[in-house]
Order: sequence, then C-alpha cells, then structure tokens
Amino acid sequence: MTLGRVVGQVVSTQKRPQFAGATLLLVQPVHPDGTPRGATLLAVDSVGAGVGERVLVVIEGRAASEALGRRAAPVDAAIIGIVDTVTLSDQTSGAA
Repeated sequence: MTLGRVVGQVVSTQKRPQFAGATLLLVQPVHPDGTPRGATLLAVDSVGAGVGERVLVVIEGRAASEALGRRAAPVDAAIIGIVDTVTLSDQTSGAA
C-alpha cells in the first residue's frame, strides 16, 4: 500500500464492461509528511474519494482487482481507503 493525494478525475465515455460505474482518479503518491513522491497514478476508486483527499492505494493487480470485488478486471491500482490523519513519531535509537 502507499499513501497518495487525489489530484484529479478521469472521465471516460467508453470503458470495459468490468469498469461500468467505476470512478477513475488521478493520485499523486506522497510521503507521510505530505510531500509528493514519484509519478501520478491512475487508480480505480472503491471508497468514494474526492479531489484533495489523502488516500490509501494498493498497486498490485490482483490485490487491486479484489479490493474492487471485480476479480477479472484488469486493474493496476485501486483506492481502498480515505486517510483521516497520519501521525509520525520520532524514534531515535541510542545505545545505553
């Protein structure tokens, strides 16, 4: 899984039947502090996310298609959660 922020929506007038009714969103992967990392992804939304929201994305084909409940769908990335907060703790290790 990876963290991302929804940055846009893709509208398609023609889709494979497995994607009927599915929303396609553009997701920018982000570090836990919210800074962008890597290339933008096209992901199928399974949770009703909107532009600007921080989300959890699976980027494995089988896991992504199962998350949508569409096993035969050719899916590379799926949004599986909307993130409310991210808490980072400072874990410095020192020898005693």
